Amino acid sequence: MSTSSWLANALRRIEADYQRSADTHLIPLELPIFSSAGIDLYLKDESTHPSGSLKHRLARSLFLYALVNGQIRAGTTIVEASSGSTAVSEAYFARLLGLPFVAVMPRSTSPEKVAQIAFYGGRSHFVDRAEQMYDEAAALATRLGGHYMDQFTNAERATDWRGNNNIADSMFAQMARERHPVPAWVVVGAGTGGTSATIGRYTRYKGHATQLAVADPEGSVFSRYHASGDERLTGTGSRIEGIGRPRVEPSFVRSVVDRMIEVPDVASVSAMHTLSGLLGRKVGPSTGTNFVGMLVLAHEMRERGQQGSILSLLCDSGERYLPTYHDAQWVQENFGDCTTAQEQLRLLLQHG
Repeated sequence: MSTSSWLANALRRIEADYQRSADTHLIPLELPIFSSAGIDLYLKDESTHPSGSLKHRLARSLFLYALVNGQIRAGTTIVEASSGSTAVSEAYFARLLGLPFVAVMPRSTSPEKVAQIAFYGGRSHFVDRAEQMYDEAAALATRLGGHYMDQFTNAERATDWRGNNNIADSMFAQMARERHPVPAWVVVGAGTGGTSATIGRYTRYKGHATQLAVADPEGSVFSRYHASGDERLTGTGSRIEGIGRPRVEPSFVRSVVDRMIEVPDVASVSAMHTLSGLLGRKVGPSTGTNFVGMLVLAHEMRERGQQGSILSLLCDSGERYLPTYHDAQWVQENFGDCTTAQEQLRLLLQHG
């Protein structure tokens, strides 16, 4: 098969996969303490993508970007630096195109995500520390004659922020018939920064009054970078899998983010469990971080007598974290006692 024929077939396969997938659901959160004050909260459920998370959208965009740039050809080994969900989604698309896939990740990555990468035919290449992923992935791609996808650099440039059914386009279309169709706030986490860049650019392009908040976990460098603009900053990294970074990533565009909300780890984990109870199904820890950000903003709006909607993301299913964030002993050993934080959340949701 010629190079041009292989490319055309690869693009057709990705487009066919997209056409087979319905859009993800928008879930209203029934929280009377806020809805009675005219404040509505919603979660866009990204866990229903074929590869199970928000990163399915990113992986599709990254593959299309690399294909049309001529960086991926028949037989190209795809290499990515990823702590989990992006690697799972990229492994899915690599299998779709019949390409080898290698994920470079910390040894601490959840066994469930490692198993999912293997399920899609990929393999995992481990490093001891998260900050080693970047250089090792680039070096491994060179050794294998493959292509390093580099999600942390390419996330913000691979997605068309003007529309084309990106996540922001989908969010606003689904909100059209709600009580407050244009959200006062959209709340997201940041790993690569690609999602916040897409949503922030889209809302400005469309002229919406929506503000963008990034809920940033403990140990992440993004909040300090947003405040200072110093790209040389480093941090310890996040213990909330999938979001927060130990360094400033090229795809995090601070100028489109209106507010950073720093979230302690205990609050993220407690909110994850609280939200799981409200929904009747388990969610992942980064969704807990998002939920804290939503509650902070909803409380502030209620105190000021403001009405409107707040929209965020259910990033992935909690089933991926059963032996870790959803295991009481593991949580106690890694984060300590969460009972006080959970009680505070209960009081907030009951009494404001």
